[in-house]
Amino acid sequence: MDDYPIAVELPVAWGDMDAFGHVNNTVYIRWFETARIVLCERLGLTIDRPEGLGPILATVTCDFVRPVEYPATIVTKARVTKIGGRSFGVEHVVTSGAEVVASGTAVIVLFDYAAGETVAVPDEVRDAISSLAS
Repeated sequence: MDDYPIAVELPVAWGDMDAFGHVNNTVYIRWFETARIVLCERLGLTIDRPEGLGPILATVTCDFVRPVEYPATIVTKARVTKIGGRSFGVEHVVTSGAEVVASGTAVIVLFDYAAGETVAVPDEVRDAISSLAS
């Protein structure tokens, strides 16, 4: 699992639990988002109310492997798996200890917020993705 350039350690909060006694499914998506935000920042993409070029989430999936309960610490990871013309794919994994507890994918589209349209992935973002992977 060392081939994920983004890894964020997070404590599991008591409020993350649901009536079934484990972390609610929506929290895993939020954990993915945390790693994805760090990834976008490392790629030089503006994520805080972008006025120009920025990322927009097109798709997210999650496969739940095993439940997580409070108290625990998780590590949420992200890496770019492919680059398209106007988007890039992200793979996520969440671990607790040495165990994978969830995995998933996301598609990030590059969006020009001023023009209100998708744009091609610029060379500088492609270069930043290549730098992360090496």
